[in-house]
Amino acid sequence: MNWREKVLNFDHIGDLREDLTGLVFDIQKFAIHDGGGIRTLVFLKGCPLKCQWCSNPESLAAKPEIIFMANNCIDCGKCQGACTSGAIRHAEASNAGLIIDRNLCTLCGRCAKFCYAGAINIIGRYLSVPELMAIIERDRKFYHQSNGGVTFSGGEPTAQPEFLNAALEESRRRGIHTAIETSSFVPWETFAPILENVDLVLTDLKHMDDSEHKRLTGVSNRLILGNLLRISRLGVPIRIRLPLIPGINDSAQNLKETADFVHQLNTLQTFDILPYHRLGEMKWRQLEMEYEVSDLTPHTELEIEEIAKFFRLRGITVKIGG
Repeated sequence: MNWREKVLNFDHIGDLREDLTGLVFDIQKFAIHDGGGIRTLVFLKGCPLKCQWCSNPESLAAKPEIIFMANNCIDCGKCQGACTSGAIRHAEASNAGLIIDRNLCTLCGRCAKFCYAGAINIIGRYLSVPELMAIIERDRKFYHQSNGGVTFSGGEPTAQPEFLNAALEESRRRGIHTAIETSSFVPWETFAPILENVDLVLTDLKHMDDSEHKRLTGVSNRLILGNLLRISRLGVPIRIRLPLIPGINDSAQNLKETADFVHQLNTLQTFDILPYHRLGEMKWRQLEMEYEVSDLTPHTELEIEEIAKFFRLRGITVKIGG
């Protein structure tokens, strides 16, 4: 019996449903770090975790959002004139720019439509499975040439389980390799039917200490670790990723516990070290959210190589940068 047959029984989706939609906030073409080969990377909105260093804060809320990029604003006033709910106004202080009242905003998108400078955008759009598949199919020739495929990320893609599973099933039916980038923080009864249509699982190990994991992400790591062990026992290929955060999860103790856990995963393909960067910090401000780790200094290349060596000496295949 292969691993797909060992996953929990479930009802197959059947024909594509045009009424089933998912909330997508980005689709990246020609991704090369998210599952092998050239891939289409589909970002689904909504996440049960709130990692302090998240580089995609626009993925956290399970609803569309408005984002304001003040540096792009040319102060033309078009957005204010287009807003019918009175949600946009100039700050009283001179040269302070625009203020968007998110409580008044109806997310109608008129401001973004009239913003010629691209300073205002609505993050998140609803796509049906056929609409999404039409986008994925455009790059089919690249999948075949490079052994690539489609990867569903987030946010947390399993937070939209019905849409995700429908898209995965249709992708596999068309012979497209499928992968998910998931926190693995999902009940097994939800996870199991999704895994039936997944060729590869990519999961971050953010911290091995449960109390620290709760402090840093808002949730326990016990469900995550348990799910990874179950996935491995089923024979599902896994790539583990370590978002390497200075002073947070780079201690000798945490690195050792991470290596010990990874050794239990007999379907591990690679262990990816993802060095900390601050590329997402600006987006936190654009969403009027607090970035709590702005004082961190990224590791040097030498420090990263030493950490990679630590894992390699324990027989773990390491890739830096995913």
